[in-house]
Amino acid sequence: MNLDVHDIGGAPVIIGAGVAGLMTALHLAPEPVVLLSNAGLGTGACSELAQGGLAASVGGEDSPELHLCDTLAAGDGLCDVTTVRRTVRAAPEAIRTLERFGVAFDRSADGALRLGLEAAHSQRRIVHAAGDATGRELVRALIAAARRTASITILENMEARRLVVEDGAIIAVVAAGCTGAIALPTRRAVLATGGIGGLFSDTTNPPGSCGQGLALAACAGAEFADLEFVQFHPTALEGPRRPMPLVSEAVRGEGAVLVDEQGERFLAETPGGELAPRDVVARAVWHQLAAGRRVFLDARQCLGLRFDKRFPAIADLCRQAGIDPATDPIPVRPAAHYHMGGVAVDAAGRSSIEGLWACGEVACTGLHGANRLASNSLIEAAVTASWVAESVADVSHTRRPRVCSAFVPRRPDASGIRPIVSAALGIIRDSETLRDGVATLLPIAAHDSAASGPALVALMIAIAALRREESRGSHCRSDFPGRDADARQSRLTLPSAIQTAVALSWRAPIRSTLT
Repeated sequence: MNLDVHDIGGAPVIIGAGVAGLMTALHLAPEPVVLLSNAGLGTGACSELAQGGLAASVGGEDSPELHLCDTLAAGDGLCDVTTVRRTVRAAPEAIRTLERFGVAFDRSADGALRLGLEAAHSQRRIVHAAGDATGRELVRALIAAARRTASITILENMEARRLVVEDGAIIAVVAAGCTGAIALPTRRAVLATGGIGGLFSDTTNPPGSCGQGLALAACAGAEFADLEFVQFHPTALEGPRRPMPLVSEAVRGEGAVLVDEQGERFLAETPGGELAPRDVVARAVWHQLAAGRRVFLDARQCLGLRFDKRFPAIADLCRQAGIDPATDPIPVRPAAHYHMGGVAVDAAGRSSIEGLWACGEVACTGLHGANRLASNSLIEAAVTASWVAESVADVSHTRRPRVCSAFVPRRPDASGIRPIVSAALGIIRDSETLRDGVATLLPIAAHDSAASGPALVALMIAIAALRREESRGSHCRSDFPGRDADARQSRLTLPSAIQTAVALSWRAPIRSTLT
C-alpha cells in the first residue's frame, strides 16, 4: 500500500477524541496540533457514555485530603500516593477550566454546584452535568471549543494503525480511513484512545473500545503497568443491548438497594452496603448470578416517581427495555467498564518511548491502583491533559517528512475473541482458565488478521493476571484468595509477554473456543 505522506510541520498528533484527547488539544493551543478521531467527532468515545460525574472536593465540608484518603482506600494498596495527592488537589481547578470551555454543570437554586454521592466516597463530591448525561455534556462542550480553535486540525473517521519508531523514538503516525492510508510525520504523539471494554461480551463501553492504544504502544515497544486490573461495573442494565446501558452508581447514592429475585437485600451485612467499593459489589452480584439467581436494583422506595426527574436518561433506557423504574425493580448484572492498567507513564504522561505520551484511560498514572474510585476517571482525564500538554509543548520538534515502511495493520475487530476474553478474564479468575486463554490467544495474536491487535492486548492482560498470584482490588483469583503483603505495581512489555505465553503454550493444550 502506498502511503500519502502529509507534512504537518512536526505538529503533535493526538490519537483519540474523548475528554482526554480534546482537552490535551485545547490546552496546547495556540500551538498547532492534529487530532485523530476514528469515528465522527462525538461518536464512538467512552467519554460520551459516562453517566457519572467528576470527583472533586468543592463542597464546604470536603477537602483534597479526604478525597485522597478515599482514593487510596479504594485503590487497595497500589495507588501512587504522590500522583493521587497531585490529582485531587488539581481537581477543583479542572472543574473551573471545564466551565471556561463551556461545560454547564448542574447547580442548585442558590447557584452552588449540585454534588452527588457515589460508592466509597466519604463526602458528596460528584459534580454532574445534564443530570445523568455528564459525559455527553462534556464531549459536546469540548467539541464546540475544539471546532472554534483554529490551531486544532481535526481528522474525523481516521484511525491510527501504527506508530513508526526509529532509534527508540516516534517519527510518524500511520492512520487509515475510507479514503486510504496516510502518514503523519511527527516526533510527538499522544495516545488518548480510551479503554478495553470492547474485548468483553458484557461491557458498558463501545464495541470499538478494544485496546487500540495499547496495541499501538505494544508494537512500538512501550512498557505497561497493572494490566490485570479491569473494573466491572456492578449495575449494567441486563438485556441484549450492546454496549450495555449503565445504571449509574449515583442511583445507589440516592438510596437504591440491590435485591435478589425474592426481594431480599443481599448486601445488608456488607460494610458500606450498596456503596462499598465497586469490586466488592460486583463480586457480590456475580455470586448471586452464579447461584442461578437474578439481581435487581430497587429504587422504588428512595426515588419512586422522582426517578424520571433525577435520572432522565436512565429512565428512558429502562422504558426502552420495558421497565418503569418508578414502579419496577431494574434487572442488572456486572459488565466490563474501566481499565486501571495501561501504558506506564511518568508524572508528565511520558511513556518509555521517546516522543510518546498517554492520557486518560489508556494510561496508567498510579491514580487508581487496584480499583478505581467512582468518578475519578473523568477528572483524571481533565487534570492530566494539562500536564501532558505542558510536557508536549516543552519538547522541540524536527520536521522529518518521510516514513520508512508502508505497512498498515488491518482495522481491529474483537468480535471473534470476546468469548475467550470473557471466560479467562472475568470477575473471578483462576490459573486454568487464564492458561487456556493464553494458549488460545497466542496464535491469534501472532497471525495477521483483524483480531490480532485485540488478541495481543488480551494476551498481555492474561499474562499480567497470571503473574499476580493474589487477590487485590478488581483482580480476584479463586486459587489465590489471599493478599500478598509484598505486592507491587506490575510491569510488562510485549517481548516478555510473548516469551511467557510461548512457554505456557508448550505446557498447556490449546483449547479453542472459537467457532
